[in-house]
Amino acid sequence: MDVVFDRTAEGRAIKCLVIVDDATHEAVAIDVERAISGHGVVRVLDRLAHSRGLPKVIRTDNGKEFCGKAMVAWAHANGVQLRQIQPGKPNQNAYVESFNGRLRDECLNEHWFPTLLHARTEIERWRREYNEHRPKKQSAE
Repeated sequence: MDVVFDRTAEGRAIKCLVIVDDATHEAVAIDVERAISGHGVVRVLDRLAHSRGLPKVIRTDNGKEFCGKAMVAWAHANGVQLRQIQPGKPNQNAYVESFNGRLRDECLNEHWFPTLLHARTEIERWRREYNEHRPKKQSAE
């Protein structure tokens, strides 16, 4: 899990909460907002838990949205282990970092988003295409 930053055409910030399954390489979700807090991350994870179940482990960087009270409390309450990578070591979350590069090159850099809604629509379209048209690892169940 990671956050990718961009801007709309009018210069307003957008933040993409990127959730990728390390085992299958599926882009589980890309939640696009103006700002992402720990409570916002928890809302997305709760929504995904209802549709997909809970993960055993979530790996993130040390961003405040991932290390704050809301996220730690959520993980504890749901029996999910949080693993933060070492500061300055993005290679410890290599697949997500690689995915973020693809997202930037193939979607964010290719579109001029006039609005937040347009950004959400285009990024979700790209996520679905990514999942449907690229080979993924099979889940080891």
